[in-house]
Amino acid sequence: MKILVIQNRMGIGDMVIFLPFIESIAKKFGVPISILIKENSKASQFLGDNQNIDQIIILDRDNKKKDSRHNGIFGFFKLIKDLKKYNFDKVFIFNSSLRFNLISKLAGIKKIYQYPLFKKKNQHIIKAAQNFLKVNLNLSIESNPKILINNEDIKKAKLKYDINDKQLNILLGTGGSGHTKRIPSEIFINFMKLATYKNDCKFFLATGKNKEEQKILNEILQTEFKEKCIPLDDLSLKEIMPIIKNCKISVCNDSSFSHLSSALEIQTIVLMSDTPLLYGSYSSNMYPIIPDGENTVTHDTHGKYKINPNKIFKKFNEILN
Repeated sequence: MKILVIQNRMGIGDMVIFLPFIESIAKKFGVPISILIKENSKASQFLGDNQNIDQIIILDRDNKKKDSRHNGIFGFFKLIKDLKKYNFDKVFIFNSSLRFNLISKLAGIKKIYQYPLFKKKNQHIIKAAQNFLKVNLNLSIESNPKILINNEDIKKAKLKYDINDKQLNILLGTGGSGHTKRIPSEIFINFMKLATYKNDCKFFLATGKNKEEQKILNEILQTEFKEKCIPLDDLSLKEIMPIIKNCKISVCNDSSFSHLSSALEIQTIVLMSDTPLLYGSYSSNMYPIIPDGENTVTHDTHGKYKINPNKIFKKFNEILN
């Protein structure tokens, strides 16, 4: 039996969120499945050791890039052609799009399971997936993603980066996909001052190459903590994952690293400034911090300057103790 799962949301975080739902299908039928996903999910870099996933097929569809293979009407037929060669028996479509329904039918897939068509508005990312699997497969799946990586890779990273268990190894996820989610450097620095007062800490700084992300990184590296920091921005996700696994705790913006860290079963403090609270609280390994003066957080909260380092440190101590 050959099974395809279509998960067309963008980004690493969404891919991590959908992981337990995708894995449950493979376990239900007793076969590894194929997934159709966007390239910016970077799934190939962190799902290489996942025994429930057989093939990763890239959905090359981006409205900002006119030359994307699967864009528009011509892309519609190209995707049909691309999927036909796999001879899938079943497909599970984690969206309400008629486009993917028709593509699956024309690709010759006999059994199609999909969210209710045309019901995208106000669709809860987790509850919709849970209900989908309950209705179609009678599965009750918890939202608690786990990513497995090779033990040898963890050991190699420990040696290469001189990770000492006698120190408190901390991941700082200082990057973020949007400027409203990037907490200012001074908030991280003030937390670092508190954390190092009684602890021998080593900080692994995870961020991207965006100009603002690099500015935050450099501002941290220009402090007295420079010798305690190892920047990770020149490494691939595949190289960073074993480093994260060697950490005791993480403090991250709502970014790819908060999702990856929690899925690696690292206790992760998530700094929520401008996205729905759900994205920093869906896992039992997540501990959200919201801006001072707010009861919750969502799009357009714009609270990055109101994240309190004292609250981060208080939660940090609660977790460690």
